[in-house]
Amino acid sequence: MRILCLNGWGGRLHDRLVAYIQDLDPDVLCLQEVVHTPAAPKPWLLYRDDEAELPQRANFYSDMRDALPNHSAYFAPAAQGALWDGDQAFASQWGLATFVRQTIPVIGQAQDFVHGVFSPDGFGDHPRSRTAHAVRLYDMPSLGPVTIAHMHGLRDLGGKYDTPARLAQARKLRALVEQTAESGDRLVVCGDFNVRPESETFDVLSAIGLTDLVTKCGFKSTRTSFYNKPVRYADYMLTNAHVAVSSFTVVEDPQVSDHCPLLLEIG
Repeated sequence: MRILCLNGWGGRLHDRLVAYIQDLDPDVLCLQEVVHTPAAPKPWLLYRDDEAELPQRANFYSDMRDALPNHSAYFAPAAQGALWDGDQAFASQWGLATFVRQTIPVIGQAQDFVHGVFSPDGFGDHPRSRTAHAVRLYDMPSLGPVTIAHMHGLRDLGGKYDTPARLAQARKLRALVEQTAESGDRLVVCGDFNVRPESETFDVLSAIGLTDLVTKCGFKSTRTSFYNKPVRYADYMLTNAHVAVSSFTVVEDPQVSDHCPLLLEIG
């Protein structure tokens, strides 16, 4: 089973990203920072935050569904705010999405907030609401279940240091995994955690047997050249001892986001 985890950066490198995903054709795609604007009049709209204006692929979620026609898609919105076309605002949902190849049975799933609640009338102030999604799959080749969960962790303007909110977030993510998985399951937990490698997040997750592959395998960054800040870690992929890792890598090329894709193959 091939599992890909990526923060899609709102689809800002849309053509590159779609081409990469279609070529790779993962069995499971865990995608964070996904935009869904059903009434959008055009492919691109603007996100405005104070003085910043950032282009967003207005229907990034639908684009990825179209790019993966043989996958089932699940969207977990965290908030609904406005994207702009000039002076006209369009209601846009923002969150994360999971794509599972249709030949793989989904035998359980859970979706919840790891911080805050759904915000229906604006994206809100930082730290904004965040969601997580877990799926329990039956892997036919190995004749056994695999539980895969991902989240997009809190962005804090103070940096990627531990905070009480991030500790609570980690505990909620662990609870979501425990709610979805059964004893003996292979576990894969991933996402843009927005924390440093020494974070207590990993202590919380180690309590259910999870170990991070990014740092274990010696990777020093999960960011691309589109990201110019000094802290190069953000994304992680953890497995438990039941997972037979065939290969794992932080994909540095092609660059399809300001985050590197995390690619895991398990037996």
